[in-house]
Amino acid sequence: MTGARVFFLGLYGLLALLGLFAAAKAQDIGMSIFGFGLIGFGLFCIFHTIKSHFDQAEGQH
Repeated sequence: MTGARVFFLGLYGLLALLGLFAAAKAQDIGMSIFGFGLIGFGLFCIFHTIKSHFDQAEGQH
């Protein structure tokens, strides 16, 4: 796995964690939806990055 992918995995993980805290501390529904959206976006990007890594590794053989 390249250094850029590791960096973005960490970045997306922090983004999802920020969304978790935002959703937990939300005082209104808008902030709660935003927090859950950040969680979903971060997790989607993490899984997409992992998928891209294995797709590229499979194509090299």
